[in-house]
Amino acid sequence: MVNLDIEHINKSLVENRYIPDEKTATIVFIALSLKKPILIEGPPGTGKTELAKALARSLNRDFFRIQCYEGIMFEQIVGEWNYQKQLLFLEMAKIEKQSTDIFKEEFFIKRPLIRAFKNKNSSVILIDELDKADEEVESFLLQALAEKEITVNDLGTFNLENDILMVITSNSQRQLLDETKDRCLHLYIDYPSFKREEEIVNMHIPEAPQETVISIVELMQRIRRLKLIKKPSIRATVDLVRTMLAMDKEELDNKLFNKIQGVILKNEEDKEKVQNFRSLKLY
Repeated sequence: MVNLDIEHINKSLVENRYIPDEKTATIVFIALSLKKPILIEGPPGTGKTELAKALARSLNRDFFRIQCYEGIMFEQIVGEWNYQKQLLFLEMAKIEKQSTDIFKEEFFIKRPLIRAFKNKNSSVILIDELDKADEEVESFLLQALAEKEITVNDLGTFNLENDILMVITSNSQRQLLDETKDRCLHLYIDYPSFKREEEIVNMHIPEAPQETVISIVELMQRIRRLKLIKKPSIRATVDLVRTMLAMDKEELDNKLFNKIQGVILKNEEDKEKVQNFRSLKLY
């Protein structure tokens, strides 16, 4: 990205297959200008993760990802000692009657956070679904967010060696710490408007008949207004249009919808709610 302004950010994201709204492009501009992390919250399937990937492509930066999950530990994020290598060198040193220091960087297996910090090229690091990790892990990340450094016991401190953009996502499975929020710019990505969702589908499936795209997007917009356990994602909209093309169908009537609803609805209770919602008018 040659010129760093909101217009160019928006254009570059679109060129890299992500259609942002004005709010998203503005927050990205501020984050790059102030060199602050972005915390993205919103429902699952609204494009939070895809935004981070698109930013890496748009900015021509290396991409690193930490996928959080329940029980994730420091070692999976930062790194761990290579105990086998340490033991081998201790045995060799004992045989040769020499002393050796096994707490050096060559004995440490680096995971995504340190690799991103030590990367020589400008980078984007995605800390995906941080709400799934526990508060202890989140607290550790505060040092990286605030001080741009990572401390490893017995090894020392790794300082940031490149221009890095941190993107954190959360599905609000739990509330993140106030300290984390305070260090980040906040962006909430909701389900898209009709116009934006139509643009997204057209970008991914330019060959789809426009009448089909419009009817499917209208349907998805109505379905999401229902109280469902899992509302259909943007990806589900794209998948449904692709399903129509694969089946050589341009119109979605109730009979066809009942056959293929598993493309967008992921549990039986939601399927029943949609079937009972007569005002959908799937014809």
